[in-house]
Amino acid sequence: MKVTDNQYDNVVEDCKTVFEKKMNDYGSAWRVLRLPSLTDQIFIKAQRIRSIEDKGTKKIAEGIKDEFTGIVNYAVMALIQLELGPSVNEANMPVDEALKHYKQFIGEAKMLMQDKNHDYGEAWRDMRINSLTDIILMKLFRIKQIEDNKGVTEVSEGVDANYFDIINYAVFALIKIEEDKNQ
Repeated sequence: MKVTDNQYDNVVEDCKTVFEKKMNDYGSAWRVLRLPSLTDQIFIKAQRIRSIEDKGTKKIAEGIKDEFTGIVNYAVMALIQLELGPSVNEANMPVDEALKHYKQFIGEAKMLMQDKNHDYGEAWRDMRINSLTDIILMKLFRIKQIEDNKGVTEVSEGVDANYFDIINYAVFALIKIEEDKNQ
């Protein structure tokens, strides 16, 4: 599990670096997005990954790794928006404040991953990357249904649990991509 923790931290550090650089480029313009818009952004990225996996080719330079990184970052943004609500008139969250929230939610996601790895015995390591993509898409359809139901569920977890799972499945995919590259 220590290996997984280190791999998780390395992947998340790469994702956080991209997040921080984009904050420096664009500011916090994403703060105006409502939750369904963020869900749709993640959905677009997951659909593109699946399309590349199915076709085996791409026409845009960014690859699967970039898209999984985007999924992690958009899911963190969604958790921030879930906590703070969208900012209709202002998109001026300072970088250091955004990074504080980023670290908070990634920390919660990592703790969830550790708990689930304890119970499931790191079963994700035997999964294929395209299965991780499919699970992310399934989680997104669940979120969309919950959003369409105005957040009301009968027995299911809320959207936050699904965003945390999406972060972890995307991190697992990034770990597997890195392992494949190093073999």
